Amino acid sequence: MKLITMKKATIKQCLVLTMTAMFFSSVLWAQGDKSTRPSPPATATGKVGGATITINYSSPAVKGRQIWGSLVPYDQVWRAGANEATIFETDKDINVEGKTLHAGKYSLYALPGQNDWTIIFNSQTGQWGIKMSGETTEDPAKDVLRVKVTPKKTTSPQERLTYTVDANGFSLNWENLSVPVGIK
Repeated sequence: MKLITMKKATIKQCLVLTMTAMFFSSVLWAQGDKSTRPSPPATATGKVGGATITINYSSPAVKGRQIWGSLVPYDQVWRAGANEATIFETDKDINVEGKTLHAGKYSLYALPGQNDWTIIFNSQTGQWGIKMSGETTEDPAKDVLRVKVTPKKTTSPQERLTYTVDANGFSLNWENLSVPVGIK
């Protein structure tokens, strides 16, 4: 009788462990599918001169919110996207707004202002875009390049954040602004 009770207990433990493992594996698998996020991943790529520029970012939506000066405050460093820090990659040295940026992979941050913005290229990559406190993960000691640019009002609203890369550089486009960054 004792043997039967022990077998039932062992079977029950195995069943509970199997169900727990299945639950955790499904949770981990679901987290791996980034396309189902509210701010799905996106990529912009293109050629500027002889360099290939690639920007990997997560694309949040306006959803009726005021973005500039509210959701994204002025005069505070922003991760230039959602979720993980936005990644900017160039396969050749380039000139960004008159300053040299060496070939490589960088986290891209922005410091939005009402009249001008600072675009920040940071050597630390692979981090989540913000800390638990809500601040960005940008470490100023790892900034490689900072450039000033001027945002432009758009004629039509842009629901999702997008980046575009063209022969003149790249631009960040969202809500009612386009932020061009010149590259040669």
